[in-house]
Amino acid sequence: MANHKSALKRIRSSEVKRLRNKYQHKTTRNAIRDLRAETKKKDAEKKLPSVFNMIDKLAKKNIIHKNKAANLKSKLQVYVNNL
Repeated sequence: MANHKSALKRIRSSEVKRLRNKYQHKTTRNAIRDLRAETKKKDAEKKLPSVFNMIDKLAKKNIIHKNKAANLKSKLQVYVNNL
């Protein structure tokens, strides 16, 4: 167990950040799954910008690596273009 006040605060704030990151990451994964489930090109094109926005936010906050974000966006764009 931590002995210092600052260490206790760090534990509390880390837990809050961990839960927030987990929620945002899971929400983005669900949005990607829903986008890949789309069969109509118009619907997929409508969802694509919001999913890209979510992926960019994760990369900006270092929840996922920027190269992974680029790969995800590229694969999603290819998927939508091939519909």
